[in-house]
Amino acid sequence: MDRLVGKPAPDFKLNAVTGDGNDFIEVKLEDYKNKWLIMFFYPLDFTFVCPTEITGFSKHYEEFKKLDSEILAVSCDSHYSHQAWIKLNPQEGGLGKIDFPIASDLTKDCSEKYGVLIPEEGISLRGLFIIDPEGIIKYSVIHDLNIGRSVDETLRVVKALQSGGLCPIDWQQGDPTL
Repeated sequence: MDRLVGKPAPDFKLNAVTGDGNDFIEVKLEDYKNKWLIMFFYPLDFTFVCPTEITGFSKHYEEFKKLDSEILAVSCDSHYSHQAWIKLNPQEGGLGKIDFPIASDLTKDCSEKYGVLIPEEGISLRGLFIIDPEGIIKYSVIHDLNIGRSVDETLRVVKALQSGGLCPIDWQQGDPTL
């Protein structure tokens, strides 16, 4: 697969459910123009690692907003499944209310375009993409199903990208750039 970093993000138009589970919406790449977009793919609703990531990003949503960023979660489940998961009490295996939409890639087209689809399983790997306000992918990480991502690292990378400088290893906001 060709690399995506440094290139325009593949376009998408997906059905989604709002983070409170009350409304179905359509989300498109152009909806995020002039904002930073943290778009992450996860394998399946009603699983074990996925809710830790989704609720973790939601807990830090205001920090991302302060960085002029939006978050979009995507899986190959239907938007109806996403809604049922959000509406189900977390003590019963549900997700509960979150602060961003979850999109449905039921056709698997978006997952394929972003290089995260496992075709033989019909699900996506864990893939995270940071897309700049001009629609260019600036960062991506794709890995195995069993390991959750780090929200703190994602925040650090967004801040580093926004710094405009050369950021050495373990750079943190406020540190000098090179």
